[in-house]
Amino acid sequence: MPCVADWLNNPFGIVQGIFAQNVPNSDWEKKVTEYFKEKLKENNATNWVPSLNDVPVHYLKPNSLVKFRCMVQDMFDPEFYMGVYETVDPNTKARVLHFGKYRDVAECGPQQEIDLNSSQTVTSERQTFYCVPVPGESAWVKEISFLPSYQARVSPSTSYTPSRHKRSYEEDEDMDLHPSKQKEQHMGNGRSGGDIHGCVEPKRLETEASVGHHLISPNCSPPLDLNFPLPGEKGPACLVKVYESWDSFKVNDVLEVYGILSVDPVLSIVNNEERDSSALDPMECMDTAEEQRVHSPPASLVPRIHVILAQKLQHINPLLPACLNEEESKTCEYLNLTSLFVSNFMSELSPVRAELLGFLTHALLGDSLAAEYLILHLISTVYARRDVLPLGKFTVNLSGCPRNSIFTEHIYRIIQQLVPASYRLQMTIENMNHSRFIPHKDYAANRLVSGVLQLASNTSLVVDETQLEQGQLDTTGVHNVAALGNLITWQKVDYDFSYHQMEFPCNINVLITSEGRSLLPSDCQVHLQPQIIPPNMEEYMNSLLTAVLPSVLNKFRIYLSLLRLLDYSISDEVTKAVEEDFVEMRKTDPESITADDLHRTLLVARFLSLSAGQTTLSRERWLRAKQLEALRKARLQQQKCVNGNEL
Repeated sequence: MPCVADWLNNPFGIVQGIFAQNVPNSDWEKKVTEYFKEKLKENNATNWVPSLNDVPVHYLKPNSLVKFRCMVQDMFDPEFYMGVYETVDPNTKARVLHFGKYRDVAECGPQQEIDLNSSQTVTSERQTFYCVPVPGESAWVKEISFLPSYQARVSPSTSYTPSRHKRSYEEDEDMDLHPSKQKEQHMGNGRSGGDIHGCVEPKRLETEASVGHHLISPNCSPPLDLNFPLPGEKGPACLVKVYESWDSFKVNDVLEVYGILSVDPVLSIVNNEERDSSALDPMECMDTAEEQRVHSPPASLVPRIHVILAQKLQHINPLLPACLNEEESKTCEYLNLTSLFVSNFMSELSPVRAELLGFLTHALLGDSLAAEYLILHLISTVYARRDVLPLGKFTVNLSGCPRNSIFTEHIYRIIQQLVPASYRLQMTIENMNHSRFIPHKDYAANRLVSGVLQLASNTSLVVDETQLEQGQLDTTGVHNVAALGNLITWQKVDYDFSYHQMEFPCNINVLITSEGRSLLPSDCQVHLQPQIIPPNMEEYMNSLLTAVLPSVLNKFRIYLSLLRLLDYSISDEVTKAVEEDFVEMRKTDPESITADDLHRTLLVARFLSLSAGQTTLSRERWLRAKQLEALRKARLQQQKCVNGNEL
């Protein structure tokens, strides 16, 4: 029976064993998936798989099993590869079958050649996703997810000691310019796997049918853009190669993948030789130089992962239970564990809510009404779409914030500590005019160039309008403001494909902080009424964060993430009572009660119920929602009278 070291450090050995036992039966691929699925179900097995999110790639053993939590930033064209191929010994005529799955290059033994005309050859197809770490992922998510598990393995182990420090992009370019430093053999490769006559040491052959190539001199190339949506992001970008059910994944999905790490330097060598050969015959390659450069970056900078198991994630909160795959989530064992976790947490929900309300009230300078609405905002989520209307979005405009103050910055810091992913967008004229908000298609490189609004589902976006000063928006600025408005109103971003726009639905929680009423649309405006004015805002906010216990902070994080996942319904009886109540309100004050007011009050009632752990609307929660809305409107009216203008 293989030990842990075997399937972690040498997954190819496991695959080879299963392949050898089951050829020519095609079930070997399914058995490989089942084997690793069972291994990862074992006690804490997933914790022993190194993560590219945490461990630098130069510390990881090539061809070992790794995992990666990521967002699909782009999809490349499907590529063909040799799933099964046959080698022949020219002397003895002995033939051996090999698998090409999970490999970038095909391998054969000494004194063997690949028989491209073999009847045993199987051509297969795989999909390549360009994946980046989840944009705006909070530091606490990384710390809880990775640090406890990998402290022992970040240092070089006896099983694998890095032979070099991580090369920079410039060093990779130098290796591309001088491939003789690495390669020991000459290789040729056609776009469809043809015209390869043999293999010598180390017996490798490119298996990709549509691999990229460097047509232009690397030292003339600009630095490689890893295409992160948000500025200042760190972490690896990866080419994730998926073999099964890739049509179930789409751009902006968050995935956790388990697969075989490929950082083979031979990829750069192949690209060099492809570049040289295509210079002789331009018809050999129809890709542009920029496309080849983007689609086949140096493996040391953008490693490849050949996926054995992949799962689309509902959330990235490491404090909540997660399953390895969707099928497993349906098993009795998983359902029992999840049910136990939920029921245990629900039993202490009321004190957690009270503590969170107190914490946010202090953060909002003693304003408990604003704290109530902030809780409702943080647990809101788009639960359905009716035609083009997203149901469940709850964008809050927190007006009355001090202008040019560090208050809004600290409010964002507190939100960062509560939610798994977030981003603060400072709405300055400079940012509006020069930032890239909308992703667009670069046809020369055949890739989707990311923008600030390419975010994963359930990301909290804090738009700080207090930074806005007088100035002129140019064309880009106008488009960016319009894109923000569309995101808030319709929960979609129209990606720019030059000749047309393509709608990408999203689920982004937007909080707008502003001095007066925001220029952007919102579902609910809450005017801040500070009850305390700290003499030192920085000191006050810092002490607030340091005073809360880590265990309490973790309860807040579980509370906000868990309540987003709960189902909610309204009984026919309560629906009828709400309708009758609305009719009575219209009779009393027909001018001030509109259909929009009803919709907003129903939203407030929904999130009030969920915030208390109730998945159905009760009469009590409906009355409380009406009370909160009355207080909020009265405050706005009072402010309007004071200022003499509309807020």
